[in-house]
Amino acid sequence: MPDHFYVYPAYLARGRSRAEGRRLGAADSVPDVTAAEIVEAAHRLGFTAVVEADKDYPRDAASFAGRVKVTKQAGTTKSQFLRKLGAELRAHRPAGGKGA
Repeated sequence: MPDHFYVYPAYLARGRSRAEGRRLGAADSVPDVTAAEIVEAAHRLGFTAVVEADKDYPRDAASFAGRVKVTKQAGTTKSQFLRKLGAELRAHRPAGGKGA
């Protein structure tokens, strides 16, 4: 088993449907999320994460939004991490700010 998993901004993007790659419910997703924001939020949650800017999301190869490589922690699944990440991103966005 790999010691990491990948997170694409599309996994958290409120403007996408589940069929387009969003992995969180619409209420838990975040508008206009970037790979850099994901790394910052992952660090606040205690995870090691780095941006791989030259990678693209296979379902939308023309977007070039990059991806984030996150080192796994014992007892945390990718879906659990994504839910925590969505909550962390929403909590640190100013009201009425970017994407609100």
